[in-house]
Amino acid sequence: MSSSQQPRGLGAAARISALAASVMDLHVRIALQEVDREKRRLISGGLFLAIGGTSMLLALLMAEVALVLWIQATWGLTLQFALLVLAAINLVLAGISLRLGGQVLKGPFLPQTLEGISRTFRAVLGR
Repeated sequence: MSSSQQPRGLGAAARISALAASVMDLHVRIALQEVDREKRRLISGGLFLAIGGTSMLLALLMAEVALVLWIQATWGLTLQFALLVLAAINLVLAGISLRLGGQVLKGPFLPQTLEGISRTFRAVLGR
């Protein structure tokens, strides 16, 4: 190979590498724009879920108050006894839900899932 061909070959390689770098820069800019859009979407979605969850909790509390008043009026109970009846109903429903949830969660987990769960618990507990 002559010395005149070697720089020309290096020049072509440099141009190709510059073109590849330009394409990669464009790809990175587009990816960053997509991340920014996704971040806004996730934040607004989380905000709406929080509003919906809070509204659902308030509706549940109002339903509990209405149920206590209905139990009190229908069965002729005192307010304290009506509250105890509703607390007992809630405990039974909570026990059933916890039992069903435990059965659903009992089963084989993938190693990555177990590792993620243990990392989360360690982070929450500060270990």
